[in-house]
Parts: sequence; structure tokens; C-alpha cells
Amino acid sequence: MPYTYDDQNIFAKILRGEIPSSMVVETEHSFAFNDISEQAPHHVLVIPKGAYVCYDHFAAQATDAEIVDYTRTIGAVCKQLGLEPGAGGAGYRLIANSGAHAVQEVPHLHVHILGGRPLGRMLQQV
Repeated sequence: MPYTYDDQNIFAKILRGEIPSSMVVETEHSFAFNDISEQAPHHVLVIPKGAYVCYDHFAAQATDAEIVDYTRTIGAVCKQLGLEPGAGGAGYRLIANSGAHAVQEVPHLHVHILGGRPLGRMLQQV
């Protein structure tokens, strides 16, 4: 499925430096920054620097270097925040909304890293 990337979305503007952000980590292919509408004590957004609308777009078209960098950046942010369960942290949640049914608000791939308190269930059990 082809995707059309809107280079006027807020994350594209952040990457270009047109809108300020509170950077957490920056790598060759990824950028992580604090969410201005935090939903937990730690709420960081991680975005690829490439023009990808959502995760399946990224998985299909990103280079191996972009995919590895993005995945490792997410891990580095969790480590930096002290959230890694394997290292004594209490854990975290990753959320990547894709498309209308998931209520994706910005058409640029982004993963929310949330932690620092019990988050409860994401969806009700049925």
C-alpha cells in the first residue's frame, strides 16, 4: 500500500528545527524527545528521521540501518530512563498508533515510551 508523507506534520517540523523540543536522544536515524502532553512520569516519543507515516510503512521501506538504529534508540531511551525490567526497573509501555482506528494523530511514525508509575491495562479484557 503506498503512503503519502505530509512534510508539514509537527514531527517533520521538529526534525527541521522549526518547532522546539526537549531532546532525550538523537542518533543518525532517530530522534527522541519528551512529549509535551505527558501521560506518565516518563513519556518520550521516538521518531525516525525518515519520512515514514506508520510502522508498516517503515518496516516495508526503511533501510536495515534505519530499522536497527530506531529499535536500538528505543532501547537506549528505556535504559536512560531506568525503566528496563531486566536491570531492576519497573517496566514501561510502548505504543505506536497506526491509522484512523488507532487514533494516530500525527502522520509520522512514532513510538510512545511510557513509564514511571503503574499504567494499568491498556484495553479491557473481554
